[in-house]
Amino acid sequence: MSSFKRKTPGKQATQLPGTRPCPGSISTTITSTGIPSLDDLLGGGIPLSCSLLVNAPDPHSSYGELVQKLFIAQGLACGQDVLVIDPTPAELVKTCMWMPGSSNVVASGDPDEEKDEEIAKDQDQKIKIAWRYEQMKQFKTTVASPSTPSMDDYCRVFDLTSRIPESVVEKAIQSQQLILYDVQPSLEVPSASGTLIRIEDLLIKRTTASVPLRICIPSLGSPLWGELSSKDILHFLFSLRSILRRHANICASLSLPSHWSAENAGGQGWVQKLGWFSDALITLSAFTANPSLSTLFPSHHGLVQIHSLPAPHTLLSPSDRFSTLRGLSASTPSSGSGENNLAFKCTRKRLVFETLHLDLEGGVSERRTTPSNTDFETNNPGLNKKAAASVEIEIEEIMPTGSVDMSNEPKPSPPKTTMEKSKGKKKKAVAFHTDRPDVYDF
Repeated sequence: MSSFKRKTPGKQATQLPGTRPCPGSISTTITSTGIPSLDDLLGGGIPLSCSLLVNAPDPHSSYGELVQKLFIAQGLACGQDVLVIDPTPAELVKTCMWMPGSSNVVASGDPDEEKDEEIAKDQDQKIKIAWRYEQMKQFKTTVASPSTPSMDDYCRVFDLTSRIPESVVEKAIQSQQLILYDVQPSLEVPSASGTLIRIEDLLIKRTTASVPLRICIPSLGSPLWGELSSKDILHFLFSLRSILRRHANICASLSLPSHWSAENAGGQGWVQKLGWFSDALITLSAFTANPSLSTLFPSHHGLVQIHSLPAPHTLLSPSDRFSTLRGLSASTPSSGSGENNLAFKCTRKRLVFETLHLDLEGGVSERRTTPSNTDFETNNPGLNKKAAASVEIEIEEIMPTGSVDMSNEPKPSPPKTTMEKSKGKKKKAVAFHTDRPDVYDF
């Protein structure tokens, strides 16, 4: 008998709620952000013990906060613990989204609009160019959502028009699944340092260490945090990442306000520094402040730029091998069609990250108001217009250039050219029968 034979069967590791193994590394566990397309950009999801930072430089929109709300809703829906750090955490949680079919539905526009959207979607699916193309796959710009949203705990499907029920929030607070931390700036201890101390104390006293914990900070460095410098923000990100490395079942998602998301908000190379002090950094540049981009890309609401991606336990990020939207693959390492070709759009019910594509030339609102420059004429009374065809061609005359004579003396007219003489003759037309192509009529 071989000495290497296992005597007892190996115990299968229990899977944590709302998690799955990373496709590129079994030792890495990932969890969903609540947005399937964002999970694809990260390589399947955000790894535990890693952080995600979202920049939203547009002051007229709140897409960064929307990502954090979906992050909170996903944690509560799949049974994970959630820590929300914000000046007003209770009000933020009340505005989080929830799964379709909940009783709390935000009053949106006319209900007929929803019916029109469904009818338009059905018509788009029924459009057929030719019978031979019926079996071909449809062109897709993003990844598909889970087919069974009620059964898939890894990534639930949330409706932006639905709000989380108050009973769910109260039950989560009573069971310590949802922990709210109110940021209160003081002169003695900066808010960033006090928040780090509070996180450390919470992790020491935490009894459910086997349950994953999500740390959500929707607006790090906002005016309600007090006066924070660029060094304070970088120190906070670096310290938070060191805390995550010491605890295997914790992940964090943060967003910066618009005044800290600019290119040189904290000095030269500010965005690059943020990418160094966080595991993943993406920028959501909305079109709200630039109407020309909104006109150029009417189907999208902003561009997505990837600065850094998580790569725990490996040198190569899983996104480089398994991301569909980025267009990268292990078999074609030189490709990268989607790396800088990403955008996002916020529909009435979904926030979607997809590949950027141009619409029809001129846009869908283009309308021709001038007649065509090419004239077609049928000149044969004996044939039907459908059975005969003719083309009339006119050669443009070239006017000779020379000196201009200012005298009033009459000059003899130049002799008529061959082209002018032929104008008086009857134009010939050629026609052919469609049913008898070998017969021509002149």
